[in-house]
Amino acid sequence: MSSSATRLRWSHNNFNLDEINQQFSDPDAIQIVKWAVETFGRGLVMSTSFGIHSAVMLHMVTAIVPEIPVIWIDTGYLPTKTYVFADQLTQRLKLNLKVYQSSMSPARMEALYGRLWSQNDVEALNRYDQIRKVEPMQRALRELKVTAWLAGLRSNQTDHRKTLDPVSIQGAIYKILPILNWSSKQVYEYLTTYDLPYHPLFDEGYVTVGDWHSSRPLTAMDENERDTRFKGLKQECGLHLPQSMEESASLDSSSL
Repeated sequence: MSSSATRLRWSHNNFNLDEINQQFSDPDAIQIVKWAVETFGRGLVMSTSFGIHSAVMLHMVTAIVPEIPVIWIDTGYLPTKTYVFADQLTQRLKLNLKVYQSSMSPARMEALYGRLWSQNDVEALNRYDQIRKVEPMQRALRELKVTAWLAGLRSNQTDHRKTLDPVSIQGAIYKILPILNWSSKQVYEYLTTYDLPYHPLFDEGYVTVGDWHSSRPLTAMDENERDTRFKGLKQECGLHLPQSMEESASLDSSSL
């Protein structure tokens, strides 16, 4: 049995998640990151979407553990400015970036299923997310032998995220969310304190950015920032909902 598997079994048998989350009920995000590093060691990774405020978590975590693997799921449909932003942040922060993509090319997917994002159907969007996001993330977690996963989700982003705790278990992997309870003001203050960039599409009215075909700027008619994603049909893309390692039980999630 691998050392990471042994660590996970030990952690699972000995952790009391209620006690841990009570300890982090009024948390310092850096304290949570340090706890995760000390607890999970080489089994710890983080994910990024290179979204609007992704520089916050990337800077915070790599300042503590510079070589942490950073998983980026490249759907093949990201805006040009996302790819440029990702390259700039990767170089500036010297990220140990691990890029994963679907085993099915965009051209093959469109030939077999059509433009799934344009069908105004939740089932079609879920198939798209399973192919382009969930499957490559599951593969990344397996190949990197992940026991714990740092992510930049915040509770004010979606209804699902309001129900989350700073530390939980997703499948067989611990999920740690250091900035879960941060406000937009705290995010902004961190960015300005460390002179970090936000995604360039923020200046064009975007408050959240995913694929080019499923993101748009915020308007006065939107009740929630996530209305600007997936044509308002769903809030999430599947990466952060409970799921087995083999397949997603539900497709409705995304990352910061």
